[in-house]
Amino acid sequence: MTHHDHLMSRRRFLGNFAFTAGAIATGTGSWVINADWANAADGPIKVGIATDLTGPIAYSGNSDANVARMVVKQINDAGGILGRPLQLFIEDTASNESVAVGNVRKLIQRDKVDVVVGGITSSMRNAIKDVIVARGKTLYIYPQLYEGKECTANLFCTGPTPAQQCDELIPWLVKNGGKKFALPSANYVWPHVLNEYARKVIEANGGEVVFEEYYPLDQIDFSATVNRVISNKVDVVFNTIIPPGVGPFFKQLYEAGFLKNGGRLSCVYYDENALSINQANEIEGLASCLDYFKALDKSDPVSAKIQAEYDKMFPGTFQFTAGSAATGTYRALKLWEAAVKEAGKLDRVGVAAALDHAKIAEGPGGPAEMVPGKRHCKMNMYTAVAKGGAYEIVARSAGLVDPKEC
Repeated sequence: MTHHDHLMSRRRFLGNFAFTAGAIATGTGSWVINADWANAADGPIKVGIATDLTGPIAYSGNSDANVARMVVKQINDAGGILGRPLQLFIEDTASNESVAVGNVRKLIQRDKVDVVVGGITSSMRNAIKDVIVARGKTLYIYPQLYEGKECTANLFCTGPTPAQQCDELIPWLVKNGGKKFALPSANYVWPHVLNEYARKVIEANGGEVVFEEYYPLDQIDFSATVNRVISNKVDVVFNTIIPPGVGPFFKQLYEAGFLKNGGRLSCVYYDENALSINQANEIEGLASCLDYFKALDKSDPVSAKIQAEYDKMFPGTFQFTAGSAATGTYRALKLWEAAVKEAGKLDRVGVAAALDHAKIAEGPGGPAEMVPGKRHCKMNMYTAVAKGGAYEIVARSAGLVDPKEC
């Protein structure tokens, strides 16, 4: 990121910063937001957010930080928790594990937060979790959709797992795309583990994987891959290539006539933020499966209300979407609130025990509940298709979908 980009993202960050008056900057990428009522008998409850405010996925991290500001303000406006206000501490993980570890350590050692929510990539979660749960003896909630298999004590996950995405999406793709799948992938942990699960579901539904390949994260020429897709008459491209490669890949597929000849694109992390990576016609018909899409606002008043409140507080570039972990951050804080209220105190043992079966009746995309003993969340799942640069919901789960983890 150039100095100019940094200044612009900083300015945008400040522009999106709703109650800046109550925010104190304490060094680069550190923010403390105090409740505007400080006369409680006991001190504030301290909430830590660790997310990418700068770096390549800052569009996600800033959304997640904004959601935390919104939910904490709502909780404080309603009287706090256990009669105490919440104080919010935000640290930048900067898409850089070594920077992140130092900053997260501040949340634990200096700020002594009662919970940490955040981390977007799995490599980031793996880098900071030990600092939080083992050495820091603090509760950690990870909000992003991911590859599953995270079963650490005192670490709870509030984003979708491979089972929640693939069990819903893949049968739909076989019916509405075809049986021959290609799995072009970025070469890191999430695609490898997700593809392993996806392959089982594809085969169980009568489909076949024509090829599964892994590319460096910075690759942008995909002519060989596109040729394989076309020459093998692939029906469905189940993509896990990520930016910067995904835009050129989809464009090159489009130019080779994949969509024109009836091919179906799919990508489970694609949300409203990702629609702007390509021209609308280059990804027409792309199918994704997430716990929330903005199209739901037409039929779900609760989702519409949450989205409207977010847009009012944070107009601008950082959207409230599911692929960016914004919905998982919302769920994380509301489930944690329910757990603290039930526990009646803030010690980790008590709150973790209550969080183990916490439920919320309302949230983006619907209710959510922790699966006891599994530290993962049941939630509604929606399959949506890109049409003219927006999503249309084409299928929804029959009820809350099991994460099938741990």
